[in-house]
Amino acid sequence: MFAVVKTGGKQYKVASGDVIKVEKLEADAGATVELDQVLMVGDESKVTVGAPVVAGAKVAAEVLEQTKGSKVIIFKKRRRKNSRRTRGHRQPITVLRVTGITAGA
Repeated sequence: MFAVVKTGGKQYKVASGDVIKVEKLEADAGATVELDQVLMVGDESKVTVGAPVVAGAKVAAEVLEQTKGSKVIIFKKRRRKNSRRTRGHRQPITVLRVTGITAGA
């Protein structure tokens, strides 16, 4: 069984046992979170598409760790003005392991 969930403004196709990296969620490592914005649920024989979400469908996941993504360099330059700025940014992310998918009604 698989599901398409929406979290942090992005969509992820997940199955039971998958490990995904999502935008930061407020939960400690080892905690269980429930993703309730399920856009689609399906298996080999049947697919249910929500409008916009599938009623009663939930995805349970375990938080593995809170970490930061790779560094992104922001470089600003104004030509002919001898003006330049370099900044770095590391986005906070949460690593999840999907433990179960509930199809709902």
